[in-house]
Amino acid sequence: MIYILLGYMGSGKTSLGKAVSKLKNIPFYDLDQQIEDSLGTSIADFIEKKGELVFRKLEHEQLQSLLENIPEDSVLAVGGGTPVFYDHMDLLNHAGITIYLDVSVLELAKRLKNDVQRPLINNQDDLAEFVAKHLFERRPYYSLAKHRIKGDQLTAGDVLSCF
Repeated sequence: MIYILLGYMGSGKTSLGKAVSKLKNIPFYDLDQQIEDSLGTSIADFIEKKGELVFRKLEHEQLQSLLENIPEDSVLAVGGGTPVFYDHMDLLNHAGITIYLDVSVLELAKRLKNDVQRPLINNQDDLAEFVAKHLFERRPYYSLAKHRIKGDQLTAGDVLSCF
């Protein structure tokens, strides 16, 4: 089974995915990393040059390809916006066990405060307010996940409880 971690940026998808992968001795895949590797540049730079819509189309293609080619027993972290576009939540739910990492707005803002690599949050005067509004828009998609783990200090054990 493919275990798919989703949630807002800074929720711990990559960190927890790597930890779960190590504990279960199964491969870990990060959609954003796969995209950056194929582009030879950062997603932030790509979006700045080509725009978000072009990126989302590329992301869709990469997600489909990745889901067709990764081993059945693996962990996959998707980008924070991935579930929102196309029919991605249906695709993800069909491909494996989806797990929504539900972290509070204040904790997300704290984690993202000094992160300059994320184009969506650069130059935000009130980061917590931005995250709250953005999360409000994305939560209906995240909530379609088969499992939801809520907390500000999630662990690999919390994720493993969904297996």
